[in-house]
Amino acid sequence: MTEPILLTAENGKNKRLDSFLAEAVDGVSRAAAARLIADGRVLVDGRPAAKSCKLAGTEAIELTLPEPEPIDAVPQDIPLDIVFEDADVVVVNKPSGLVVHPAPGHPDGTLVNALLYHCGASLSGVGGALRPGIVHRIDRDTSGLIIAAKNDAAHRALAEQLKDHTLARTYECITVGAPREESGTVDAPIARDPRDRKRMAVVSGGREAVTHWEVVERYPGHAHLRCRLETGRTHQIRVHMAYIGHPILGDTVYGAKKPVPGLTGQCLHAVGLRFLHPRTGEPVELTCPLPYEFTQMLKKLQIL
Repeated sequence: MTEPILLTAENGKNKRLDSFLAEAVDGVSRAAAARLIADGRVLVDGRPAAKSCKLAGTEAIELTLPEPEPIDAVPQDIPLDIVFEDADVVVVNKPSGLVVHPAPGHPDGTLVNALLYHCGASLSGVGGALRPGIVHRIDRDTSGLIIAAKNDAAHRALAEQLKDHTLARTYECITVGAPREESGTVDAPIARDPRDRKRMAVVSGGREAVTHWEVVERYPGHAHLRCRLETGRTHQIRVHMAYIGHPILGDTVYGAKKPVPGLTGQCLHAVGLRFLHPRTGEPVELTCPLPYEFTQMLKKLQIL
């Protein structure tokens, strides 16, 4: 039986119960929170409550997630660039173009299919039938480090680190145009774009999103930046860079619509990952090199 998740509503004063759960529990959307509440899987001070219940900030909340579904994704022999692996976690340097998990339009050929082949039955089931082991995601056309859990205990520990920022992710990117400052922070909430539900946008009342950035190198009309995520919203760096007027090179969703010759996706790479090992508590710090397309683009910019 799934162990209950115990929460306090300290940061939820005056928030609806479903909104609070969506913010507090990784991988739980507001709609999913509403379903869990309706199914009686959420207790507030030991009693069921409505999804619209306004919290006072002092309540004790108990959430019981449903048992993980059987894993339906099929193993496929897809090569993996494994950076770190032990009995609890596996960290992969994902190439641009590889989808993380099966979804409509991508039923197979994903990172999950490759992990199932490589790890066999040793993947956590917390993510559900189509996302076994997946603790966090990287966009299809973004490359770099992604961590997967091999058991449920490791998955829950790593998900908790995502929430309290113990699990740190560092990215590098090339932007169109260069910020005037050498470093800065974008603190701007992100939600679905009300004008286009396929995109994300900076929206008042959206979920908190914080990105710290610094300039690595400046080029004519471009900049090489290093970004550190404080939160992990969908498309966060891409949205935030576009918001400050410097979209990521090759990003046809938030920047110029035409693809950039020599790039198969946006020039965004998850270069660093730091976390506490879920079993030992020891710090693990990993890095990976920039991909070929990224380094070739830097060489082109150097001769402009």
